[in-house]
Formats: sequence, structure tokens, C-alpha cells
Amino acid sequence: MNDDTTATAGTSRIARRGVLGTSLAASVAAATSIVAGPAAASTRSSSSDPATRRVVLVGANPGFQLFDGDRVTAYVSAWRVDWSPMGAGTAVIRWEDDEVHVYSRHQRLASWLERDFTRHFPEVEGLPWPDPVFHHVPAHVDIDLATGARVRAGNVSLQLGDVRDRREWATDDFPLGTVDHSLHLVLGPCFSGQGRVGGRMMEGEIVTSGTPSRPSSSAFVTEAEVWRR
Repeated sequence: MNDDTTATAGTSRIARRGVLGTSLAASVAAATSIVAGPAAASTRSSSSDPATRRVVLVGANPGFQLFDGDRVTAYVSAWRVDWSPMGAGTAVIRWEDDEVHVYSRHQRLASWLERDFTRHFPEVEGLPWPDPVFHHVPAHVDIDLATGARVRAGNVSLQLGDVRDRREWATDDFPLGTVDHSLHLVLGPCFSGQGRVGGRMMEGEIVTSGTPSRPSSSAFVTEAEVWRR
């Protein structure tokens, strides 16, 4: 998904916070047109009144998606949860080679993030999403809106940099599975990024787009992220 109607097949899969186009209204409209991720039910529940929704997560969720042409080769969703009903902590969720790996010392929190959030994100729409492999290891998610992010968990490391913008983004119509959510965050698109698993580099490249005044990328950092449902 991309706000740009002339988007290529490669960039058409970049969604949510990854590539936000020239206006907030266009971004929200595009987000609401997305069908939930591969593990979601085929129908959504009735939309709740945003005014009555309660905060379910406060934190940050940098993302990193790689492409080889129009093929998604890797996706990493890194979480720093400052508050949630499942507690606080960090987790890293990696999709690669049709496998899902979850890294965290907080299994209950990390499993909730994978089940209720990441597997329904538009970035992974259409990708195989099997039951995850859990790795009980510390996950370090260090975010700086000025410089980017560094992520480390087990044998996975991620580095995001060259932050080109810092802008607010919000919507009251963000479906995750069958449940509508409200989302508010500050976004920083990153124009450089690389990931490693063990001694090898993750295959593929980040995709950038947008304009000089509103740059966009499939790699990004966030802060002040609040989810309500």
C-alpha cells in the first residue's frame, strides 16, 4: 500500500507507518482500505466508538522491511513497550524465509505482541505466517529520533539510520484482525538500514519514496506510540 497512485509493485506492499505519503488524510484513507494480515479473520467486528476506546499499549515500534524487486525478503518488528496490560518490556519479531521468530525475555508480552499486533500488520499481508519460534533472550531496542535505532536480540541485529523527517501520524480506523484500533505516533523514516542474522546480511533492500518535504521509507523509527481499542 502506498499513497502514491503510481506506486510500483514493490512499493505497493509497504504500508502502515513505513511509507506515508503527501497528506495525513490520504494515509488514513489508505490504511483503512487494507485487509487485515494473513492470520486475521475474514470479517471485522463492528467498529467501536473511538471516544470509548482504552489505551492498550504505550511505547514504540520501529520497523524494517526489505525487498528484492516486488518480493518481500525480510521483515522485522521491534517493540519497546513502556506500558501494556501484559506488562512492559522489549521484543523483536522477525519474518524471513517463511518463518517467524520471536525474541524476548518476556514471553507473555512478546506472544501477545506477535498474536494481536504484528501478524495483522499490512506489511506482512499475504506472507506465510506459521506459528512462531520463541527465543528466550534479551531484546535491546534503542531508539533515537535524531539518529535512528539499534536493535539486538540473540543472533539478530538491526541498524536504522539517516532519519529524514519527524512527523505525527494518527488514525481512529486501524484494523488488527477483527478489531478496530486507534493509533497515534511520531514517525521517523530512515533512508539507511541493514540487518544481520548470525554472520549473514539479510537479503534485500529498503525501499524509499515520497518527496524531499515528506520522505518515506520501508525502514522507520517511531516514538510516542499509543494504541487504543
